[in-house]
Amino acid sequence: MTASWTISSIRAALESKKLSARELTKDYFARNARRNSELNAFLALSPDLAFAQADRVDALVARGEPLPPLAGVPVAIKDVISTRGIPTTCGSRILENYRPAYDATAVSRLDAAGAIILGKTNCDEFAMGSSTENSAYGPTRNPVALDRVPGGSSGGSAAAVAAGLAVASLGTDTGGSIRQPGALCGIPAMMGTYGRVSRYGLIAFASSLDRIGPFAATVQDVASVLAVIAGRDSADSTCVPETVPNYAAELNRPVRGLRIGIPREYFGEGMDAEVRKKVEAGIKLLESLGCVPVELHMPHTDYAIATYYIVATAEASSNLARYDGVRYGLRVPGATLLDMYKKTRGRGFGAEVKRRIMLGTYALSSGYYDAYYLKAQKVRALIARDFVEAFQKVDAIVTPTSPSPAFRLGEKTADPLQMYLADIYTVTGSLAGVPGISVPCGKTPEGLPVGLQIFGPYFEELRVLQLAHAFEQAGGFSIA
Repeated sequence: MTASWTISSIRAALESKKLSARELTKDYFARNARRNSELNAFLALSPDLAFAQADRVDALVARGEPLPPLAGVPVAIKDVISTRGIPTTCGSRILENYRPAYDATAVSRLDAAGAIILGKTNCDEFAMGSSTENSAYGPTRNPVALDRVPGGSSGGSAAAVAAGLAVASLGTDTGGSIRQPGALCGIPAMMGTYGRVSRYGLIAFASSLDRIGPFAATVQDVASVLAVIAGRDSADSTCVPETVPNYAAELNRPVRGLRIGIPREYFGEGMDAEVRKKVEAGIKLLESLGCVPVELHMPHTDYAIATYYIVATAEASSNLARYDGVRYGLRVPGATLLDMYKKTRGRGFGAEVKRRIMLGTYALSSGYYDAYYLKAQKVRALIARDFVEAFQKVDAIVTPTSPSPAFRLGEKTADPLQMYLADIYTVTGSLAGVPGISVPCGKTPEGLPVGLQIFGPYFEELRVLQLAHAFEQAGGFSIA
């Protein structure tokens, strides 16, 4: 059976009856059985659901009815996104036995579009991390190099697609958790504008930052999945009622004449030399397609990491207060109510989650709120203004995705600050709320993928995807 399927090739095979959705689903579970033990990309599989979905698609084929847009496409879902009756642990012991009673909107839209949901993928606990080493269920390994991290926090979703264990997957991005693992695993990975995709059913880390988005092997497949999950949702008041274009159908618009901003703040100290070389070659390739480079100054970029780790941890402190052993999730008995709280949260949460809760609680505490949280929100507004002003001069912004290729497992776990700095090029777009994609941009001499990041103005996902697609078609994924 074909090793690398795409959405369009699956559709063609189904319509020509060369393949059934059930056969394809069976093949993907067999792939998982062969490789997941070494990768730890999936935490839970859902064969009953997957085969029921496959049979529905095969029934449509048998009746000669039109197929929905993702008919028969095997997909994986990050384990912070609710799936009815399927374990949804957030990579945490505190939700070890949790099975939601409902699907997230993004999941129900995939189901309605004919996708086959294979199961749930590993992630940093409550999406807090940049390496998928913070999962209570063990780290995920990068399929490109098993001694390396796949990035985080959506490392399982990235690894599943990169290893051919799913055709597409959903991850979440709070400060880079879709784009960075996409870069480190060598696949396209997209977050839309904040509010473009419903967050209903997403278990919150930082509510003003969290976004759901797709991974796939091609930009066209990313576009196809985004078109399915995007759009207004009455269950999420932050989901914007903007019209969703048919992204995949409009990818081939010419990019000649588009002005691409190159912010000098993203090319300073601390970037790996090979990353710089590949990203600069990627920019040259875009120039060869007729794009016009424009140097930008985005003065508040240097404050992004500090701002992000105050805003995000403050929101995490508030959101994770619900895990107290009373209402749902883990409960560890104690002599008093307070003792039960302490024991439940002490045993249920890992070290990184505890660290972020404490940082956030401190930032929100009396006497420190104005000095930290309020000031961070003001700087966040300045970072967003940098993007608004930049997009008055350019059509898109091009940067590295990560300052380094995939690092070794265990290399940064003892130094949280170094781990946080892995998000230095991604948190800016997260704070501003703009859409962004990471696409492969060649490999280092060691064979490790490098990612190139493209930001666009609010709700201009189509422009971002068109640039990414043009880059892919011109050979940008394998820049020498």
